[in-house]
Amino acid sequence: MKVLFLGDVFGKPGREILKKKLPSLVEENNIDFIIANGENAAGGIGITPDICETLLYMGVDIITSGNHIYKKREIYDYIERQPRLLKPANYPPSTPGSGYHIMSDKKNNKIAVINICGRVFIDYFDCPFRTIDKILSNVRKETPVIIVDFHAEVTSEKVAMGWYLDGRVSAVVGTHTHVQTADERILPGGTAYITDVGMVGPRNSVIGVKKENIIKKFLTMMPQKFTVSEDDYLVNGVVININEKNGRAESINRLNIAIDKIDNI
Repeated sequence: MKVLFLGDVFGKPGREILKKKLPSLVEENNIDFIIANGENAAGGIGITPDICETLLYMGVDIITSGNHIYKKREIYDYIERQPRLLKPANYPPSTPGSGYHIMSDKKNNKIAVINICGRVFIDYFDCPFRTIDKILSNVRKETPVIIVDFHAEVTSEKVAMGWYLDGRVSAVVGTHTHVQTADERILPGGTAYITDVGMVGPRNSVIGVKKENIIKKFLTMMPQKFTVSEDDYLVNGVVININEKNGRAESINRLNIAIDKIDNI
């Protein structure tokens, strides 16, 4: 089974380049299942029902999120009705939505996707380690193929989660920083790992935002409007090859594609 995991889709530029580039990525890599983090898909922060439906229509099978999932109020009711849009599972139980979902790929193999959020420098979430233990006790009864989106800020927390879940899940993929790391590997227990998968969005930016705005903020320490950049495009992701019988990852390969003009595709 080949799984394509795409980095945080950032604003309109991320959606535009994904629409253009996704069909060729699927064909070139023989992809069976697609996961994308969509928590910044609406104007660089949050996601709306319409945008979620658009991503699903493009071919994304599961949309993960993070600490910005509830930035748009219209998502509250929608996420209860749409199981393919995930919230981090360690939000308080009373919040709407689910932190994991199980569905089948093109070949009718079951795959589970779990969304979890780190706590260091982010927010007061429940313990991600204990939360995922509870989920795995149920999920592993249905399928050995399990992908975890660990949405976290610091590398140490992400690396620790990779080792904690080694041999228990198929892959631990880090999201949130929008900067792709170069540490993809198969851990000894058969779990594919990368600290951060990166971003799908504007390349000549500061993690998606116009660089001028962010530089001015650093120089002046004054609040600035965060405007989505529209310069160039970037597609970050990983392709993970998984043995569907035992859930062990056999390979993980990074995608880091820079595109000057969308019309050139």
